Amino acid sequence: MSSAARNRLFDRAFRVLGLLATLVSLLLLAGFLVDILHAGLGRLSWAFLGGLPSRFPARAGIYTALLGTVWIGAITALVAVPVGIAAGVYLEEYGAKSRWAALIEINITNLAGVPSIIYGLLGLEVFVRFAHLGPSVLAAGCTLALLILPLLIVTTREALRAVPRPLREASYALGATRWQTTWHQVLPAAAGGILTGLILALARAVGETAPLVVIGVLAYVPFTPAGPLDEFSALPVQIFNWIDRPQKAFGPNAAAAILVLLGITFALNGGAIYLRNRWRRHGR
Repeated sequence: MSSAARNRLFDRAFRVLGLLATLVSLLLLAGFLVDILHAGLGRLSWAFLGGLPSRFPARAGIYTALLGTVWIGAITALVAVPVGIAAGVYLEEYGAKSRWAALIEINITNLAGVPSIIYGLLGLEVFVRFAHLGPSVLAAGCTLALLILPLLIVTTREALRAVPRPLREASYALGATRWQTTWHQVLPAAAGGILTGLILALARAVGETAPLVVIGVLAYVPFTPAGPLDEFSALPVQIFNWIDRPQKAFGPNAAAAILVLLGITFALNGGAIYLRNRWRRHGR
């Protein structure tokens, strides 16, 4: 067999292998969704969405956990977005290309892959114990902000790197400073990619369970948080609590809460795709 024929054979084999892997993944995902829909769809109702936690499965709702998730999502965005985007802009547009810069870049990339429970331990030590914030909304939001910060920095740098170099050179040729070029030309051109990365990072943050469990977020809170220092519950913790209970009657509750969490995640991902396509269509 010639070398060209062998390469074509490998190419076909890899294509079949990739197709099989994709089909298996889709089948597993479809099976998971069908099982969750079958278990939780009957429990999903306005009473369930607006109900308070209860030790009786038929009366239990997710209102406090849902509002807690909204609170930590907002605080995570307030803390992580300015820091992450500013760090990405500085490292990409202003930072010198040196050995130290390469070392920092490698470490930020590695931090994006660190398991979320490690960030939970860091948040427990820094925000809960050292800063005496307790298992509050603020402590949880800051912990999740640390979790998505490397992802935000990496996606911001990738979006800035995708902006064509001639755009910067044309701005400099007209006498603009580096800040004017970055603010008026580069950032608007990269805004679509930055926004997509931001929404995907927030979608990951609201679905995380391990950091919230580690810092001691409560599963049963019969009130909604009124401020950032209040205790709270969140949807992932509520789901974890219901699944962990010995009473099987809480199973449909957990499945219905998973459907709500999946709905939030799909809505955020759909929003990211829509904004990215809209930005590309309009050229900025």
